[in-house]
Amino acid sequence: MKDGVAVVTGASRGAGQGIARALGAAGYTVYVTGRSQTPDASRLGGTIHETAAEVTAAGGRGIAFPCDHADDSSVRALFAAVERDHGRLDILVNNAVTLHDELIRPGPFWSKPADMVDIITVGLRSSYIAAHAAAPLLVAKPGGLMIFTSAPGAASYAHGPAYGAQKAGTDKMSADMAVELRPFGAASVSIWMGFLKTARTAAAVAERPGQFDALMATAETPDFTGRVIAAIHSDPAMMQLSGRTVIGAEQAMEYGVRDIDGSSPGSLRSIVGDPILYDKIILD
Repeated sequence: MKDGVAVVTGASRGAGQGIARALGAAGYTVYVTGRSQTPDASRLGGTIHETAAEVTAAGGRGIAFPCDHADDSSVRALFAAVERDHGRLDILVNNAVTLHDELIRPGPFWSKPADMVDIITVGLRSSYIAAHAAAPLLVAKPGGLMIFTSAPGAASYAHGPAYGAQKAGTDKMSADMAVELRPFGAASVSIWMGFLKTARTAAAVAERPGQFDALMATAETPDFTGRVIAAIHSDPAMMQLSGRTVIGAEQAMEYGVRDIDGSSPGSLRSIVGDPILYDKIILD
């Protein structure tokens, strides 16, 4: 989409970085948000400026926009800038999330730091605020798309109750927003990503040899999710997906989308279970 405008939150590294890069390859102008502006800002590296440069190199236009998604005023400034510079928004990818360094450490939730729950502040609440600020731009004309990056932890146990609450809340929030966006021709879709090839994953694999071998066999790049998002937005039947939680690998198969190495990552449905359907709420 040569003149499409997208915002990808939390795109300094990881899932957001790959999604932004893929949308750039699809021709979008992409606002890349996050707090990391220098490589030393995180032990995992990555900055919004590096990602923006990758978006541009991929064929789009990357715009780095420093934004603390725990600060509502910073989020609203982001969308004010989008409106000022473009007067429109085609895609919002709600991806910003706080992932505690001890998230995957074994042990019950009470043995881990209480601030593990911050994933609900930056991850669930922050997505609501971003959606609240972005919605007027998304509904200005039919075809707007709101995406929430999610995971099977919404329906099956993974990484503890704070993580599960954030993922489950994300899927339900997306479904409920779809109800209110539908009259304006805008869609809301939550996507379960698979096991991702990211710097965080690489660090976890190195720290816990053998623990993730089975998952690494089906791992996907974050660019893969970005390709799926671009395909959803270009689908004339996009509104049929609105309110749904889709498994990215399955949606990719339907569209014929492949990962950057040409592979087709498999669905983990048989292992992690099914997304919850909210048909009784969203269907006429």
